[in-house]
Amino acid sequence: MLFDRAHPALAGALAARGYTEPTPVQEAVLQEGAAGRDLLVSAQTGSGKTVAYGLALAEDLLGPAERLPRPGAPLALVVAPTRELAMQVQGELAWLYDAAGARIASCIGGMDGRAEARALASGCHVVVGTPGRLCDHLRRGVLDLTALRAVVLDEADEMLDLGFREELEQLLNAAPAARRTLLFSATIAREIASLARQFQRDALRIDTLGRNRPHADIAYRAIRVAPHETLHAVVNVLRYEEAPTALVFCATREAVRHLHASLLERGFTSVALSGELSQAERTRALQALREGLARVCVATDVAARGLDLPALDLVVHADLPGDRDILLHRSGRTGRAGRKGCSVLVVPFNRRRRAEELFSTAGVEASWAEAPDADSIRARDTDRLLQDAALNAPPAADEQELIRRLLEGRTAEQVATALIRLHRARLPAPEEMSPVAAGERRGPRPADAAPRAWFSLSVGRRDRADPKWLVPLICRLGGVEKRDIGAIRIFDRETKFEIDSAFAARFAAIVPQDGEEVRVAPCDPAPASTAPSRRPSRFPEARGRGRARAA
Repeated sequence: MLFDRAHPALAGALAARGYTEPTPVQEAVLQEGAAGRDLLVSAQTGSGKTVAYGLALAEDLLGPAERLPRPGAPLALVVAPTRELAMQVQGELAWLYDAAGARIASCIGGMDGRAEARALASGCHVVVGTPGRLCDHLRRGVLDLTALRAVVLDEADEMLDLGFREELEQLLNAAPAARRTLLFSATIAREIASLARQFQRDALRIDTLGRNRPHADIAYRAIRVAPHETLHAVVNVLRYEEAPTALVFCATREAVRHLHASLLERGFTSVALSGELSQAERTRALQALREGLARVCVATDVAARGLDLPALDLVVHADLPGDRDILLHRSGRTGRAGRKGCSVLVVPFNRRRRAEELFSTAGVEASWAEAPDADSIRARDTDRLLQDAALNAPPAADEQELIRRLLEGRTAEQVATALIRLHRARLPAPEEMSPVAAGERRGPRPADAAPRAWFSLSVGRRDRADPKWLVPLICRLGGVEKRDIGAIRIFDRETKFEIDSAFAARFAAIVPQDGEEVRVAPCDPAPASTAPSRRPSRFPEARGRGRARAA
């Protein structure tokens, strides 16, 4: 099907933008049974849903006419969760309805409210805005919703996640009862279904993806790492892929700050997005990404909501997603509009089971591998250099003299050497990674396994030391498993324990050193006559103290 069911007034705009075939969601809203009905639509982010509801609104706004009437009170309202998405929607609807003479006003938090009020007072056909700012204008009597013919809630699930239910209900209650309500959401969770029952009438359910079905244009990869090497793995994934634009997700603002600073220190052109940024700072960061001045964006889930980067090829999960919906929503930032995308999860070996659960519940098949090492990255760099189109481009007229001067007194080998060095100088150095096998789950320890190495831990009987909390503490501090720990000897002021000697050097490099509250250091073997204490502590608070010391 082509766009033969689209309103004639929009056909020219679609053709001018190169739209030849509708996406599944656009085709679904143009079907005969959808005309004039409320719609409850679940569609993947980046599936063309803005154009989809723009097409669906045409009959409400234009009827049989080719041009819209004189602007007055708005005829349609589009509500979006974030400033960025609202601005993107305004831009999409502007070109789609340009030939029809549409005036699109915006009401967006962080923008000039007085300018918005003047635009509303002068009349418009469509208002696009964020829930809070729209309600502000409604309370002040600036926004008149009495003439509305249709309301669109875009990414309704995110608006509910952000706590905007009260604002949405206020806007919907202020709109005429006879209006159409189009609700678009990535997932139809319980709250979305409740909102639909409350404010929609006999809505047509459209699911263009199928329940629990992941995006087909996204390849999922899981990278196994030692828990302390997450940063190194992120660096090496970014270097190996060399994507024009990459989005890295962290769980907290503090993690965003730390990772962003680390990437800048290593020479990556990167920006950070978190809730603590002002709108001006956020706008500058996004502009740097869109203009190619920055290649990497580090963000929290909340800060990335509504973010649309058309050229985004790579999503990296530095921290594992909290659930399947977050996994799919993060990953859905790539693989848009027919482009292929890659979603990489950095998985500490002690969280592999959690990652496998995420993939299973999301219906995702992921390939597992170790993080790219420095040698494979350098090999990729060599391939990219040899395939660079600049090597085969003919010289321009104004370059001939410089070429002649460069070759005077220099061999081809010297010029090539300079080219290689200049190429490598602009690239961040790859990180050396520890073998993941040191932390991977393994089979039973053989009887003739390598001998153990002894370490001391600066807590003992005076600290109520107990193997029940010492073993988890040692595993976490040193990135090992319980099976890698041998005997534990608890003394008055220290505890001595064994670690498989195959991992001793790596263990010693990871654990805290002098100056930390809990100190771990190599030591002489404990006397065999000293039996390990395996009795549970009679003081429950001792376990808490031990964890606090390790924190």
